[in-house]
Amino acid sequence: MSNEFQTLADELYRESVLRARRTPPEERILDGPRLFDYACTITLAGLRAEMPQATDAELRLALRQRLELGRRLEVAS
Repeated sequence: MSNEFQTLADELYRESVLRARRTPPEERILDGPRLFDYACTITLAGLRAEMPQATDAELRLALRQRLELGRRLEVAS
């Protein structure tokens, strides 16, 4: 990475750390569930693209299966 880009990356990282430090603890606690909901929304959109004819129930089942697979892979590593 060039020095110019490294400097920019360092500054962006520094700004995100400072922003995180300013975040109240009660907001940080809520970030986990918010990120999980966001990840589920993104995954459901991907599943919907893969399976356009699937019902909402089928998509929720596929999401559960993906989450379970993720848990198994996490435990195995």
